[in-house]
Amino acid sequence: MFLIIVQAGAGPARAQAAPANPPPQVQELLRLMDDPATRAWIDQQKPPAIPSDTTSPQPQAMNSELLATRVEAMRAHLAALAAAVPRLPQEVKRAAGLLSQELQSRSIFDVALLVLGFLGLGAGAEWILRRVTASARQRSLSRPVETANERVRMIAMHLVFGLAYVALFALGSIGAFLVFDWPPLLRRIVLAYLFAAFLLRFALLIGRVLLSPRVVGHHDPDVIRAIPMTDGSARFWYRYIVLFVGWFAFGWATIELVSTLGFSPEGRQLVAYVLGIGLLAIAVVAVWRQPSPPAITSEASERSRRHHALGTWMLSLYLVVLWGLWVAGLMRVFWLLVVAIVLPQAVRITKRSARHLLRPPEGAEAANHHELGAVYLDRGIRALLIVGAALFLGWVWGIDLGEMTSRDTAVTRLVRGALSSIVILLVADLLWQVLRTQIDQRLLTLQAAAPPGSEAALRQARIRTLLPMFRMAAFIALATVAVLMALSSLGVEIGPLIAGAGIFGVAIGFGSQTLVKDVISGIFYLLDDAFRVGEYIQSGSYKGTVEKLGFRSVKLRHHRGPVFTVPYGQLGAVENMSRDWVIDKMTINVTYDTDLEKAKKVIKQVGKDLAADPECAPNIIEPLKMQGVEQFGEFAIQLRMKMMTRPGEQFVIRRKAYGMLKKVFEENGIKFAFPTVQVSGRDDAEPAAAHQALKLIKTAPPE
Repeated sequence: MFLIIVQAGAGPARAQAAPANPPPQVQELLRLMDDPATRAWIDQQKPPAIPSDTTSPQPQAMNSELLATRVEAMRAHLAALAAAVPRLPQEVKRAAGLLSQELQSRSIFDVALLVLGFLGLGAGAEWILRRVTASARQRSLSRPVETANERVRMIAMHLVFGLAYVALFALGSIGAFLVFDWPPLLRRIVLAYLFAAFLLRFALLIGRVLLSPRVVGHHDPDVIRAIPMTDGSARFWYRYIVLFVGWFAFGWATIELVSTLGFSPEGRQLVAYVLGIGLLAIAVVAVWRQPSPPAITSEASERSRRHHALGTWMLSLYLVVLWGLWVAGLMRVFWLLVVAIVLPQAVRITKRSARHLLRPPEGAEAANHHELGAVYLDRGIRALLIVGAALFLGWVWGIDLGEMTSRDTAVTRLVRGALSSIVILLVADLLWQVLRTQIDQRLLTLQAAAPPGSEAALRQARIRTLLPMFRMAAFIALATVAVLMALSSLGVEIGPLIAGAGIFGVAIGFGSQTLVKDVISGIFYLLDDAFRVGEYIQSGSYKGTVEKLGFRSVKLRHHRGPVFTVPYGQLGAVENMSRDWVIDKMTINVTYDTDLEKAKKVIKQVGKDLAADPECAPNIIEPLKMQGVEQFGEFAIQLRMKMMTRPGEQFVIRRKAYGMLKKVFEENGIKFAFPTVQVSGRDDAEPAAAHQALKLIKTAPPE
């Protein structure tokens, strides 16, 4: 844009009186403005003219025309590069002259010594800080690393000390350089190389933290290594990553140097492409010399070896294609292919690193907490990586994700919608993973704390029933909202969909009132904690043990085997026979000549013996005791007894109590009463009647 503005004002400026002796920079600028190649490049950078008639928009260019435009731009770019090759020696000579003018007071050797001196000053300041903090660093890095928290703390301390050293190195080198007054050209050149050295130091720090190529303190490198790999692989990738970053940083500083010295845009691009060959060579050598996986180094099949070799060739060809796209100026395709290969690898490495970093100690039985943290870390970084990649591609392609304009094409709108949909779905996936892992963690904790069949498991049956239902409802809600938002970002009108869904929902509600009644009744049964899985309930003619709580019905297993599937809407009042405790009352008949006090003592002793029985004791809450005389019957005295037991256990205890009562009653002379019938014959009845009549006659008074 600056060159365009200069070109626009070049005509009027020439009509004015030019200075007698313009500065060398102005002379160089004027010479570049007269260069035909420079003028052609400036014409290409001008924005297309917008037609004044906006009432009738012009039809969009066809795909073939757009492709032809892209091909023509690429040909023009390559032609400009080819035309710049013969001029490159002249530009180098001119840059050398400009640099010699700038270095009239100092030689290039002196400048190199200055740069090395400032680097040494930064290294010296870092060495002093290392000496001062040596004891604190040694103490922090010598702590035992057994748990995941200790491992994360160790890596964090390693990173904090490293950042402090790098920051002091930058302050000592770059900061000390900026204190002095330097010529503008020399300032830019030296500052670029000092900044490149700072980037190299930062890459060294990140490589040591993530790959841990050597021993830290007295710990094995694998203990605090963030990315899981062998020691040999860690040292290999550390060397090549540092080499790649170092070449890139100093290559960038070199491009800044030639730009400062007045190279043409095509000349700067030629230098950059030549330096890019070095990056390509480093990457290809790393691909071919990388340590083979264990499955390949061992006695693997020939097919696996061929696949590994084919993958190496394909990756090398991919790197060469990337360099070719960069040289051809197809930056959109270049960055798309870079993201397409780098993003999946970054996601895979992030997942493995999260599991490796937060792994539980060896021999630990429960790793749920660490698994939960690994899921959070993995999903969080994955979401950031994919969202960052989408935003980066939108920026590279010139797509504004937040605003739609009338100049957008169909492809632009589609790409914007796809990128926005990716962001929406990733956020929804992150929320779902957090919610799901929390619920699963809670269920696993409840299961570990309360084994099936225990009292704690019965008390927790409600929450273990509600949590899976809540998980499913949350998934449906999140999926529905995410899909609707994704469709909206793609340009689909979701208003009619929502309205249609509402009408469809009303129709379903009217057509399935029983279903809605069953679902709502089930929700309130669960909220009221009316019954749980494993409890014995009775509702009307249905009774049995609750086997399963469904979405609209409950399954009851009768004690004789049959299974009832009862909709919640038909349950009505529910009698729960398995909640907390039960009182079992028993009645026995004894004869009228029984000593009631003795019977009371005997029954009390039986209750004590039952409470002492190891088989019955855990299920007895209050022992068996006699309440008193219930009533006087025609042939017996009814005695009432009661005991409090756990639900469902009263039947077994009652049977055992009856057996013990019979035994102790026989030992203490207490008899059970039972109804009897006395039948008399006719011969015995007539003498008795005559005798009674004679007695009445004798005792009658005389008339």
